[in-house]
Amino acid sequence: MDPKNIWITFPELITWLPLIAGLIAFMIRKEKTVKLWAILASLLTLGISLASLFYTDHAKYVNLNNVSYYWLQSIGSSFALGLDGMARMLTILTSLCFSLIFIATYKSTYKNLNIFYGLMLLTQCGLMGVFTAMDALVFYFFWELAVIPAYFLCSRWGGEKRIQATFKFFIYTFAGSLLMLVGILYVYTLTGPTANSDHSFSLNAFYAAAGAVKGHGWVFWLFFIAFAIKMPVFPFHTWQPDTYEQAPTATTMVLSGIMVKMGVFALIRWVLPVFPDAVIRFDNIVIGLSVVGMIYASLIAIKQDDLKRFVAYSSIAHIGLMCAAIFTRSEIGLQGVMIQMFSHGINIIGMWVVVDIIEKQTGTRKMSELGGIAHKAPILTLFLVVIALANIALPLTNAFVGEFMMFSSLFTFSIAYAGVALISIILAAVYTLNMVQKVFYGEANTVTGNMRDISWNQKLVLAVLLVLIFMYGVYPQPIFDLTKDTVATILTRIN
Repeated sequence: MDPKNIWITFPELITWLPLIAGLIAFMIRKEKTVKLWAILASLLTLGISLASLFYTDHAKYVNLNNVSYYWLQSIGSSFALGLDGMARMLTILTSLCFSLIFIATYKSTYKNLNIFYGLMLLTQCGLMGVFTAMDALVFYFFWELAVIPAYFLCSRWGGEKRIQATFKFFIYTFAGSLLMLVGILYVYTLTGPTANSDHSFSLNAFYAAAGAVKGHGWVFWLFFIAFAIKMPVFPFHTWQPDTYEQAPTATTMVLSGIMVKMGVFALIRWVLPVFPDAVIRFDNIVIGLSVVGMIYASLIAIKQDDLKRFVAYSSIAHIGLMCAAIFTRSEIGLQGVMIQMFSHGINIIGMWVVVDIIEKQTGTRKMSELGGIAHKAPILTLFLVVIALANIALPLTNAFVGEFMMFSSLFTFSIAYAGVALISIILAAVYTLNMVQKVFYGEANTVTGNMRDISWNQKLVLAVLLVLIFMYGVYPQPIFDLTKDTVATILTRIN
C-alpha cells in the first residue's frame, strides 16, 4: 500500500464503520439478520484494526495513521484523528471485545433487537473516536457519543431498578463531562494562535500550553474528576455497582471491559502531558485515594452475594492500581498500565460471559443460591477457573506481568503505599477463590440441578480469551513494543 495514494485512513475506517453499521442496524427488522450484521461489522472492524499493525512506522505511514478534516476553523478546531501505539492497542481491544460480546450473546433476545444492536455499534463508534481523537473538542464530542447510547441501553433493556441506576449513572457522568468541558475551554484560552483563530483545540496546542497552565491546580482537578468518575476511582465509584447490576449483560461488558479504559487512557493522553506540575503536586493525594479504593473495593467484594456486584467491585480494585501506577510517573509503571488495560479488558469480559451463562441458565446471580456447577458444566468450570486465576494475577497469566510492573513502580514511589496496596493481592485471592468455591463446587441443588454445559458460541469466545490470557502471560512483548513510543513521549513531556 502506497501511503501517498491512499484515500482513506485507518482511524477513519475503524471509527466510521461502526457508525455506518449502527445506522444500518436500526433499519434491519429480522432478528437473526441484525445479529449477523453486528457480528460481521465488528469482525470487519477488528480485521482493519489488526491490519493497522503492519503500518506502525509513524514516519513512513503518517498519512495512513492520521487524518484531519476542516471543521470549526474559526475557533481553531479540526476533526483530527490519529493512531499512536496506545490508541492502536485500545482500538484493537475495543473491536475484539465487541466481536466477542456479539458472539457470546448471539442467542440472547431483546425487545426491538435492531435498536439494541444499533445503539451498541454507536457506542463502539464513540469509543473508537475517544481513543483516536487528536483535538480536544473532537475528544469531547466522542466522549459524549460513547456514553449517550449507553444511557438508552441501560434504561430500556436493564433490570427492575434500571431507572434509578441509570439516573445515577447520568448524573455522575454528566457532571464529570461538564467539569471536563469547563477545563477544556479554559486551557483553550491559554493556547497559541493558529492561521484562522486566536486559539486552538489541537492536542499539540494543549501540550504546548502546559507552561501557561502551570500553577492552575484547579483546572487539573476538573479533568481528573471527570476521568476518575469514568474509571471509576474511589470515592467517585458509587454509580458503577448499581449500573453494572441493572444494565443488560452485553452492555455491562462494554462498560466494564472497554468504557472504563476511557478514563485511564484520558489520564495518560491529556492529564499527564498538559498538567505535569499539578500531577507532581497532587500525586500523593491521587495515589492515596487509589490505594484506599483498592482495599475498600476488595473488602466489599468479599461480602458480595450478587455476582454482578462482585465483578463490579473487583474491577474497581484493579482500576485503582492502574490510576496509582500512572501517578508514579515511571516508565515501568506506565508500561504496566498499558499491558494491564489490555489484560483487564480480556479478563473482565471472560468473567461477564460466565456470569451471563449462569444467570440465564439458573435465573439467579446470588452465590448463596448456587453451587455444584462443576458437576453439571465441567467445561464452563475449567474456563472460569483459568479466568479467575488470571483475575488474581497468577504467574503465566496475562495480568501478572502488568500488576508486577505497577506494584514495582508503586514500591519505588513509596514503600508505605506499596505495602498497603499489596494487601489487595491477598484480598483478591480471598474473594475470587471464595466465589469459585461457592458457585462451582460443593453439591448441586435445585437451582443448579438442571445446569447444562455451554454452547458452541460461548466455547469459542471463552477459548479465544484463554488463548490471549496465556499468550500475553508468557510473551507480553508485542504490547510493550506497540506502546513504548507513547510511554517515552509522555514521560519526556512530564520531565
